[in-house]
Amino acid sequence: MSTQITIQTPLTDEIVRQLQAGDEILISGAILTGRDQAHKRLCALIDAGEPLPVELVGAMIYYVGPTPAAEGRVIGAAGPTTSSRMDAFAPTLYAQGLKATMGKGYRDQTVRQALQQYTAVHLAAIGGAGALLSKQITASEILAYEDLGTEAIRQLTVIEFPAVVAYDCHGNSVYGDK
Repeated sequence: MSTQITIQTPLTDEIVRQLQAGDEILISGAILTGRDQAHKRLCALIDAGEPLPVELVGAMIYYVGPTPAAEGRVIGAAGPTTSSRMDAFAPTLYAQGLKATMGKGYRDQTVRQALQQYTAVHLAAIGGAGALLSKQITASEILAYEDLGTEAIRQLTVIEFPAVVAYDCHGNSVYGDK
């Protein structure tokens, strides 16, 4: 049976361990954004032993490439990107202290194992509802890789941003694919 839980970022192992596949959550605080090219650059820095442009310990990365903001708005539509596109990079980032990722769709076995190994979760956001989700975002600031445009790493400030725990750190999934 799923429950609704409110969480605040940054995340800790204690918070992550309490989350179960199927839980409906409302996220408040700061979350990072990032997609394929940003992940590739972060992993290259990690492989080279170089410092990262963002703090990953306790962080959450939302797989999104928001559209430009309309006048008077902080961000445009902010719907989730297909998560599997980041599967090659996610375990490396969890090993750096990343506690949650959020997107849509399935994750491969290496990601699911990394969630257990590093006490992290993967969340599902509502696909096709980018305009609605953007209303829960109160601030957006580019932190790194501005040259990537919509795929730059941003810090979003969110209030009660809705998601579902798709894969928990205990090996469970809402997709039934243990």
